[in-house]
Amino acid sequence: YVEPPPAAFIGIDELGKWSFYRALIAEFIATLLFLYITVLTVIGYKSQSATDPCGGVGILGIAWAFGGMIFVLVYCTAGISGGHINPAVT
Repeated sequence: YVEPPPAAFIGIDELGKWSFYRALIAEFIATLLFLYITVLTVIGYKSQSATDPCGGVGILGIAWAFGGMIFVLVYCTAGISGGHINPAVT
């Protein structure tokens, strides 16, 4: 028994298809939105809690921002690219 060689990660013929680039664009935009919104939540919490200890969203609000963004972005991109938002997966 001779084991066949492993399949290529990306086929050369796939580079000519629009679906590949559409998935690439969807993942890029979803990753950009995920990082932008969640980092802004953390920055906003830090700046508000520096002046008022009871101000801001708190640690639970940051957790809800991360979870909510992953939920929304995976739901939006699942049909296009599978919804593998890179920072969430890695």
